[in-house]
Amino acid sequence: MRNLLRLCPLLLALALLFGAEPAFAGKRVALVLANSAYQHAPSLTNPVNDGSVMAKTLKDAGFDTVDYRHDLSALDTRRALRDFADATRDADIAVVYYAGHGIEVEGSNYLIPVDARLQRDTDVYDEALSLDRVLVAVEPAKLLRLVILDACRDNPFGKTMKRTVASRGIGRGLAKVEPTSPNTLIAYSAKAGFTAQDGDGANSPFTVALSKHLTTPGLDVRRAFGFVRDDVLKSTGNKQEPFVYGSLGGDDVPLVPVKVVAAAAPVANPQADIRRDYELALQVGNRAAWDAFLAQHPDGFYSSLAKLQLEKIGAEQAHAAAIEKAKQAEAERDRLAALGAQKDAQAKAAADAKAAEQAQLAAQKAKEQAQQQAAAAEQQRVNLAATAPAAAPASTASPAGTNVASLTPATAPADLSRSVQTELGRVGCFSGQADGNWNNSSQRSLSQFNRYAGTKLDVKVASTDALDAVKSKPSRVCPLVCEHGFKADGDKCSKIVCRDGYAVNDDNECEKQRAAKPATAKPTTAKRDDGDERPARQGRQSGGAAAGAAGGYGAAAAAGAGRASSGGGRIFCNDLLCRPVRPGCRLVYRGGGGPHVDANAEVCN
Repeated sequence: MRNLLRLCPLLLALALLFGAEPAFAGKRVALVLANSAYQHAPSLTNPVNDGSVMAKTLKDAGFDTVDYRHDLSALDTRRALRDFADATRDADIAVVYYAGHGIEVEGSNYLIPVDARLQRDTDVYDEALSLDRVLVAVEPAKLLRLVILDACRDNPFGKTMKRTVASRGIGRGLAKVEPTSPNTLIAYSAKAGFTAQDGDGANSPFTVALSKHLTTPGLDVRRAFGFVRDDVLKSTGNKQEPFVYGSLGGDDVPLVPVKVVAAAAPVANPQADIRRDYELALQVGNRAAWDAFLAQHPDGFYSSLAKLQLEKIGAEQAHAAAIEKAKQAEAERDRLAALGAQKDAQAKAAADAKAAEQAQLAAQKAKEQAQQQAAAAEQQRVNLAATAPAAAPASTASPAGTNVASLTPATAPADLSRSVQTELGRVGCFSGQADGNWNNSSQRSLSQFNRYAGTKLDVKVASTDALDAVKSKPSRVCPLVCEHGFKADGDKCSKIVCRDGYAVNDDNECEKQRAAKPATAKPTTAKRDDGDERPARQGRQSGGAAAGAAGGYGAAAAAGAGRASSGGGRIFCNDLLCRPVRPGCRLVYRGGGGPHVDANAEVCN
């Protein structure tokens, strides 16, 4: 019994090793079709090259049968699919790869052979091959039926073919499809309704990524297509996004099984318990937790990290105390000034307030420095744990005073931060430049990702957990926010264009504009005179009375007399005549006014 217990770890390791081997390492067959030399449309350069690369990739991966055909007519394509259906009857995995032109009519997808003319929209039913016909060819496979279409190119037939029915729709790219058979995946080089690029080289970006990831030993086919998607988005500047339709079960389904190698018995890591204690103290995050950790683990790599965390807490507490002291000193200074205390008491209070303010600034600087050191050390620890989770840290006996942040991990923090920033930008949560600087903007972006993705990632550092979580999202997570006058159009903001007579309102909707009323002359309204102008106003009233006696000249003179009560160039009027005010004289208002009573009098010094 004792010997059996000693063998338990080894038996467990062997069971896990052999149990992890895929159970479907059986017969695998593939059909590769590529059409470039179209007879009634411009030739394509890359499909034949792409087909050759995929045929070699599948052969090198150990497929039992790889049938490569190119530039086939409609009849030859049907024969190739018929022969391939016979090969899939006893196969576990069946793969069909097609490169060339494809078309979508009325929601159904068709592969276009090289002899197709497609002069009318109905010709597609006779001259092309439906995607359903391809699915029939892979139907007998037991465990995985995979159809890969690099056919989302711009279709030259769509521009020239005649429409027999005006309502018959001919789409751009290929239409979305939902496989009805289980264990079936259909992969497009571009999302439904979008077109794919041929690329600048000999092969399309989609095929280059496929040849790199699809046949990785032991890699689940769904994750392989996820890596393909990432590579194509990167190489096309986020203009082309491959897409996979269908679903599989919970088990991994690699196209190439992983080779069985002898596994050594697991070796216990003495640092594992210390690391768990450290992470627990990090979650608690107060001084008592770190004191307890250091009491249990006074030396080593993690103890140095714990001391940095304690220094950060001490600096934060010192900064808070300095802020409080500065507030009290300022309040005392203001109190003494308000009471009118003696000058020496006020001077002492002002000096204390200034000293407290300087101490506050110094404490803030020390706090920021301690926070940066602790964050850098934590980032280093996360990177080391990600690159070698079962290994002990490079230095397990770091003496006091050693700068833990100077340790060099296998992956630089800036590279990890840059990767997280890039992925956050892909899902619409980060709009800045991926420079590897994990600043406040990057932290807000990851916090926004947490909000809309329902995750609880630590935003203070860029971690591998955050990178994996963001990469797992296939499309935009954070909503697209557009300025006024623009609306969300996919992953871009497009300007709102209203028809004539309509304009964009405050709700970002087109609203009918009201016709402008014709301009009319506004009635003249009298403005209220200031108090200083009252004599002048009375003068104008007096002048008006004089105008009745003196005619038009009197009216003009009265208007001139009302301008001011003194100064040259003024006119004095009474019931007899009007004349200029003599030099050195001024008008003085006396009130009244009327026949033989002057409201203004000329006064000379």
